Amino acid sequence: MTGHSSATGSGRVTGSALGALGVLAFSMSLPATEIAVGELDPWLVAFGRAVGAGLLASAYLRLVRAPRPTATQWRRLAVVAAGVVVGFPLFTSLALTTQTAAHGAVVIAVLPAVTAVFAVLRAGERPSPLFWAASGSGLVAVLVFLFLRGSASGAVEPADLFLLAAVALCGLGYAEGGALARDLGGARTICWALVLSLPLTVPISTVAALARPPAAGTGAWLGFGYVTVVSMFLGFFAWYAGLARGGVAQVGQIQLAQPVLTLGWSALLLAEPVTLPAIGAALLVLGCVVVTQRARDLRAVPAGTNSPRRPRSSPDRRTAGAGR
Repeated sequence: MTGHSSATGSGRVTGSALGALGVLAFSMSLPATEIAVGELDPWLVAFGRAVGAGLLASAYLRLVRAPRPTATQWRRLAVVAAGVVVGFPLFTSLALTTQTAAHGAVVIAVLPAVTAVFAVLRAGERPSPLFWAASGSGLVAVLVFLFLRGSASGAVEPADLFLLAAVALCGLGYAEGGALARDLGGARTICWALVLSLPLTVPISTVAALARPPAAGTGAWLGFGYVTVVSMFLGFFAWYAGLARGGVAQVGQIQLAQPVLTLGWSALLLAEPVTLPAIGAALLVLGCVVVTQRARDLRAVPAGTNSPRRPRSSPDRRTAGAGR
């Protein structure tokens, strides 16, 4: 058995299909988080779910007898953990104590562009001026929406700053994790990142639970369970496997559907109104992201770098035998 996940190795499943499954799992993360933080401490929700997922990850790694990562891989896993295990859960949990999941979905709409930017920077590719113009336009669209939805003075609320920080860290974690999954496999990338985070997530969760003993209804615990098992654990099996198999840039486009799905879940589960400005802002940002993806001017990375460019004609071949 090698150090690769079978999730990336199955020749029967394309990177796009795996990516779509991951996006579907993540699309309900914001509504589930909002339900959970309605009755539970946001710090407990953010770090407690990482503890629960970390215990599941530890069991999985023991079950498959996964070899330990190298020193270089541990350093890269620290980046993944900072982005998707700590940063995104913490800042979204804090934001959703005062803001709605539907509002958050609009801000999260810029995540595909941010992910692409980090993928480009990390892979050493040279994007065209149109790429940067579209990325900047998407960010400006989100900022304008936030100002218009802010206070009478036009100030951005703290919750909006939390969401922007969450997007930046998540994009970094997605790009680094997707590249690292080419070596470790999708499942083992997120599992090792979760295990690496346990020395941080366990004490913070303990302090949060002692400071505010958890007492919540069934709905809050179901929301917490979802973000623990699906958003923080199983969803990444498919997502990182898809990024590794099909490429961060290509599969990252599937995130275009996430804001729309999140708005739908918010209306269905939370009865939150989906306003025309929110829909308009989301569509505008998605249009910018489409241009961003199509404007990429990819160039091969020099020999000897960690992330060579994936051939565009057969994106699935590189990881076709990862599980063997």
